[in-house]
Amino acid sequence: MKPNILKRIFFDHHRHWEAFRKKYQGQIRPIVIKEVEKFKDCGNLKKGFKLLVCEGCHDVRKVPFRCKGRFCTTCSIGESEEWSRLLAEDVLQVNHRHVIFTIDEGLRDVFLLHRHLLKPLMDEAARLIKNFFQKKAKVTPGIIAGLHTFGSQLNFNPHVHMLVSMGGITRKGEWKSYDFIPFKMLRKQWQTVVLKLIRKHLTAKEKENVQPLLQKAYLQNGEGFYVHAPRQRGHVKEQLRYIGRYIRRPAIGLNRIEDYDGHNVTFTYKDKRDNQEKRLTLSVEAFIARLIRHIPDEQFKTIRHYGMYSRKNKKLSKKLLMAWQKVTKRWVIKVNKVLRRRTWRERTIATGNKDPHICPKCGNYYEYKGEVCLEEGRLVIKVALGRTAREYLEEEIRYLNQKTTQIGQKENRAKNKQKNRTIFLPIVS
Repeated sequence: MKPNILKRIFFDHHRHWEAFRKKYQGQIRPIVIKEVEKFKDCGNLKKGFKLLVCEGCHDVRKVPFRCKGRFCTTCSIGESEEWSRLLAEDVLQVNHRHVIFTIDEGLRDVFLLHRHLLKPLMDEAARLIKNFFQKKAKVTPGIIAGLHTFGSQLNFNPHVHMLVSMGGITRKGEWKSYDFIPFKMLRKQWQTVVLKLIRKHLTAKEKENVQPLLQKAYLQNGEGFYVHAPRQRGHVKEQLRYIGRYIRRPAIGLNRIEDYDGHNVTFTYKDKRDNQEKRLTLSVEAFIARLIRHIPDEQFKTIRHYGMYSRKNKKLSKKLLMAWQKVTKRWVIKVNKVLRRRTWRERTIATGNKDPHICPKCGNYYEYKGEVCLEEGRLVIKVALGRTAREYLEEEIRYLNQKTTQIGQKENRAKNKQKNRTIFLPIVS
């Protein structure tokens, strides 16, 4: 299988990631190294696979395990699509708004250097919306917030995207619609909230260092920080799926990377100042540096639920609304059904591709015959349905181990050759 362009940029024969790690050793967060290494091995048979055999022509298919990492483009796109599908089924079937909270450009580096501020940034944005609805409409809305730390040029630009129900539940357990968001008022409030949370969560010395930035951000934004919430058009479920995909999208899609020549990367981006598509070329080192900034810290949740959709309130809110809608005949919740994640096969078919369980050679079905997993650095057979399957898997493990050894020897020879070449270079004055 041909590696995607992002894998080539990081791990091809130029060894850019290896050189980057060596150059910036000690400055890279441990979670970044962990996630990039997971991405490197995603889809590699040496990390385990499932064995499928056609019941007709006995064609063999090995399906490698995926890393499910937070940096992996292949896994994140599939996860984003599946999450948005489940979201559209699980939330209330009412109008929602896509609300966006941004900060002043001069404050972005404050959040980059103090990443612990990112959770309070999400919490405060949700609190602002929740308080507004409770004060003006006397309801608690449903809010799902997603943090994006990236701009279109992969620069560090933390901002909060929110899916907000246009209405909410009253204290009596009734649904009440409310579809008005005062941008001007929220902008000034949001500005005050951001400046306060920075001062609150930094030490005295840190506050002293950032005080000029806070003052400048206040003076240069007379109307407050940008807040936007466009009205959504179309079917409710399609609205929800679109916003859901947007909230969970990765920092860069592979389709945006236009060129990689071994030294530089060119990708497209949309300039929001003139709404035009443009191109940006960066050295590979600069590209890697920009991209890995957006890998979240260990255990950090980039998606959070508030109000009616919070873990604490969700079950009770749905129970009260279901009782209310039976009386009023106004349906905001679908009949309860068990939501489950689709299998790899179901997701593949849903995207318009052929059924991966049907043999392209004879049209019969592939049967599951076993799987191999990685345990303590060694490939072991976890399942083998029958003696023939076990023998095949044992042979495959021997082959993969032999191949790994040969690759390691080849890499060592290349490194030694490079060292010898460097030693005998003439000194240039």
